[in-house]
Amino acid sequence: MLLQLEQVPLPGGAEPGHPIAVWSRETVWAIQEGQAAFGPVTAQSGNLERLSLASPLLGATGWIDKLAQLVALDTGDGRGAGNELADVLHDMFAPLGLCFQRLAVPSDGDPQLAMTAMRRTGRRVCTIYFHTDTLPPGDGWTRPPFALSRHGSRLYGRGTTDAKGAMAAVWAALCAADAVGLDLGCDPLLVFCAEPRVGEHAGLRHLAAEGIMGDHVIYLNGTAAPRIWTASPGILHLSITLNAEGASTHRLDEAARMVTLRLADFRAAIGAAGQEPVCSECCDGDCTAEELCITPVRAGEAGGSRADSEQILVCHAFRSVQDVPRIVAELRQAVQESLAGWPGIGVGVRIVAQSPPVAGADQGPNGGRWQKSLSWGFGFPATGFRCWSGAMASPMGFVQQAGVQEILLGGLRRQGSNIDAADEFTTVEDVEALARSVLAYLSDVSELPTY
Repeated sequence: MLLQLEQVPLPGGAEPGHPIAVWSRETVWAIQEGQAAFGPVTAQSGNLERLSLASPLLGATGWIDKLAQLVALDTGDGRGAGNELADVLHDMFAPLGLCFQRLAVPSDGDPQLAMTAMRRTGRRVCTIYFHTDTLPPGDGWTRPPFALSRHGSRLYGRGTTDAKGAMAAVWAALCAADAVGLDLGCDPLLVFCAEPRVGEHAGLRHLAAEGIMGDHVIYLNGTAAPRIWTASPGILHLSITLNAEGASTHRLDEAARMVTLRLADFRAAIGAAGQEPVCSECCDGDCTAEELCITPVRAGEAGGSRADSEQILVCHAFRSVQDVPRIVAELRQAVQESLAGWPGIGVGVRIVAQSPPVAGADQGPNGGRWQKSLSWGFGFPATGFRCWSGAMASPMGFVQQAGVQEILLGGLRRQGSNIDAADEFTTVEDVEALARSVLAYLSDVSELPTY
């Protein structure tokens, strides 16, 4: 818990007038004693020592209180709680000397709110991206989803693992850096934007197209594991509509059944060809990472009981944007073949949404430093990192589409932590490990020690 005592000067050469967190006198004494143990600190040689001093102070920043404020906000409306969340984030990051901005960005519906927070010193920029929306809490919770609760080292609440815990970790890292006067090697640019589970991520696409994302991005929506993210598939959302143009309702039902069966054959052919169809955050159908997702939807006349149309939603994975025209053509041909000999049935195939794939996310000059930073933070051995290609689509495909190649993945996700489910939780250890990783990456330490 952060003690709100009198503000005292901090060691380490913090800039005069630079707004920082309020620390207890006991905490400052601990910092001074640690620096005395290291001896004189110079600008060139002291940052590694200051990094070592900052790491143990993460628990004293009060980040759990900040996480509690974030969890208290219901961000499950697909819009990330708008101004309420912006107010909390402003109160977190503006006192740390970051210029906080609210940006109206386009969305699939009404305009939504995105936020940026940046400290500008002229150094190169490091973008850290957070999505601000979470899934609705749903049923099955044994604890209040919007009140942070602690059991041992576990912290329960909606968003603790998915995004909000990472926000608290970055805040703690910046607080600790300021406390010991740790120089940063780059200017942090924090970007916050909602990512609707279904849609075209219009807000993120707008930010990326405007060049806000810099030359590389740290995306903290991944796992707490020694992984090197290389790629993820894209997802194509298509709508197939069958209209009863003079046909009976019974014939329309039969036609829809024939189309669904033909699509099932199409799915089986994909599997036999060794392709990799993936269903990702696409619909409520029962689907797995190895399946093409097919969901029939009945639509009727307004105010009537007669169904005059049938809709089939299809999600199809692809590894290259060049595959999209071929996929659409093959699906269209499959539908037309299934309706041969069915007069009076009109058919339409259209693309509802499309998320581009991620490819070569590890290609860039910063991956080695990020791996060393994760080793520093989590204690991963340097030899333990493995390349990993995701099975789920990622909104970072839009960032790459805008010209930003290198995406560095980290996060708090662990198997069994109930991500996006009831009783979602993270741990104190993981949040502080992620904070240490970010602290190490941003620091002006040319060579980080390895485990």
